[in-house]
Amino acid sequence: MIKKSYDHFISALAIVAGATLVWLMVAVIVSVVMRNVGLQPFAWLFTSTEYGLLYMTMLGAPWLVRERGHVHIELVTAALPAGLRHLVSRAVALACVLVSAILAWKGAELVLTNYTRSDFDVRAYFTPKWLLTLSFPLAFGLMAIEFSRFVFGSDLMHSGEAGIHE
Repeated sequence: MIKKSYDHFISALAIVAGATLVWLMVAVIVSVVMRNVGLQPFAWLFTSTEYGLLYMTMLGAPWLVRERGHVHIELVTAALPAGLRHLVSRAVALACVLVSAILAWKGAELVLTNYTRSDFDVRAYFTPKWLLTLSFPLAFGLMAIEFSRFVFGSDLMHSGEAGIHE
């Protein structure tokens, strides 16, 4: 039950990231059209695209890890024998867990700092910075969990096949 809910949560974040990408497309088109007809685009339009780029990237990243959609090169793992490939793949996944966990920890510290100091991002509007930096511990924490599935689960992060397989 918990695993299924968690998987749905990761998928929901990916859907939000996809919807944000659609918003970015619409916002850019609206801004360009407004400029071409001699109007000044709304300030919140530009700001929302900047924030959207951050949130789209961070919220979609855990799903990409799960789907093995992140960039990795299989040239070395394809040349290894199966047993060694499994060991190397799990070691790489473990390194990814450690890096993601450290970034989640540092991101949580940043959110706490932004919150306790009442930091604001001052552009078109006063936006509490913790609302922006909250995506760091969330995304990197979830990526650590997703990478740990490749460390402890039955699936490997690397297929052992070099080249493009789509």
